Amino acid sequence: MITIIHEFGHILSAIYYKWKIESIVLLPFGALTIFHEKINRSLKEEFIIVIMGPLFQLFFIFLFYNSNNYVISYSNLILMFNLLPIYPLDGSKLLNIVLNKLTSFKKSHLFTVYVSLFVILFLILKVKFNLIFLLILLFVFIKTISEYKNHYSLFNKFLLERYQYNFNFKKERIINGENFAKMKKDYRHLFKVSNHYITEREILKKRFDFDKKV
Repeated sequence: MITIIHEFGHILSAIYYKWKIESIVLLPFGALTIFHEKINRSLKEEFIIVIMGPLFQLFFIFLFYNSNNYVISYSNLILMFNLLPIYPLDGSKLLNIVLNKLTSFKKSHLFTVYVSLFVILFLILKVKFNLIFLLILLFVFIKTISEYKNHYSLFNKFLLERYQYNFNFKKERIINGENFAKMKKDYRHLFKVSNHYITEREILKKRFDFDKKV
């Protein structure tokens, strides 16, 4: 029940912003809502969809406050664990959103993965042995490693979306040289190359010009 209420928060906000929900995966210790959406959707939408899960769960705790101590304790435990910066928990998504505000998409993704691995290792070394907890850590470790291996493909998808679709970003950044690794979410970019300014669509066309002869 706690898990369903939590995921319901994600789902309702995703429906409001018209995000495509691919599937909802129920696990023995929680659930995952998997979206089939563009990487370049706004950080504001992403933040609201992520935070609504914990907020719905807090509302659930408020309703049951003083009625069932076991339920409250269990819900609090799930909430605290879910807010750890471990992929694919909500905590890692919130960390990634903050990092995307501060730095490039590429750096944000890699740093989130590194933090996830560090926290998993810390918990393995510091937390008292518990078979169920170790199985959960094994699951998130496998997911984190998979996310790390997928980094290059994810970055290319981020760039390809910028080439294929017209995103109406209000903020603009100038990047010196053809350094795609400095591109940020929620920004459109101008590339300064040999004292000339080139739009990101023009410069990405060279990267994704599949029609040219090799």
